[in-house]
Amino acid sequence: MPTNEHVIDLALQRITAGYVFPEKTAAIETAIRGRLAEGAYAGLSGPELCETVTADLQEVCPDKHLRLLWTDEPQSLEPVDDDGGAAAFLALLKAHNHGVRRVEHLEGGVGLIELNRITTAAEGASAIGAAMTLVAHSSALVLDLRGCLGGSPEGAAMWCSYFFADDQVHLNDIYDRGSDSTRQFWTTAHLPAPRYGDRPVHVLTSAITFSGGEDVAYTLQAQGRAVVVGETTRGGAHPTARHAVSEHVLVTVPTARAINTVTGTNWEGVGVVPDIQVPAEQALEEALKATTRRLGTTTA
Repeated sequence: MPTNEHVIDLALQRITAGYVFPEKTAAIETAIRGRLAEGAYAGLSGPELCETVTADLQEVCPDKHLRLLWTDEPQSLEPVDDDGGAAAFLALLKAHNHGVRRVEHLEGGVGLIELNRITTAAEGASAIGAAMTLVAHSSALVLDLRGCLGGSPEGAAMWCSYFFADDQVHLNDIYDRGSDSTRQFWTTAHLPAPRYGDRPVHVLTSAITFSGGEDVAYTLQAQGRAVVVGETTRGGAHPTARHAVSEHVLVTVPTARAINTVTGTNWEGVGVVPDIQVPAEQALEEALKATTRRLGTTTA
């Protein structure tokens, strides 16, 4: 059984080697090692250790993706098995129907898609396409991201692609520290379901909405393609790798950062601010009211 000191040492090694802002790692290490020397982590159980270290990490570096996570499922510590959490994430997506929680047709011909994860483009394209096929003939769409906890940048770009006419929209860029390169994300040329044209789209958000869910909301809002309704989101914009530092503790290390092509920045630390700000539980009702007004104006 590794000691708390050993777990923290391995976590700091991963942060120093991979964090997207290397200039911040010295301050992170100084702060955490200082707390360690004070005995702040002595005798803490695994979940308590993760919670305490995460709070200390985010105090010195307020990045919501920078954290220790406890997992009940034992993780392999073999270097050959370290894929940055990709296999575990894919298994999670499959267990959650690639993030598609609900598809409905509401009164007035309005389609509703509720997502709790943003799947990968490669593995989840058919699920995304199936959802979009079911709402293809709706008069307007509500994309409910109030419970969406994150996901894949490639998948976020695929979701966004349905709401533009072609593959000529430059959505955002992601700078990756490991390769010191910037990848561009454009709308996808070929999609497994019809595009959604220029019909009204409202995106619902909450204070829970995070990461990949924020990506979709922020991108569609910045491009003027959707109206965001609900609460300001959590504010996590950095793609992240997960590494096991013990059988039950993972360190999540932001290795990249998003750069929106319209705003030149992202939602890190500030969240996605809705166009219509209401409590999350009222967001659907407000979106439907806004949709009715817009459709009424369009058909008048």
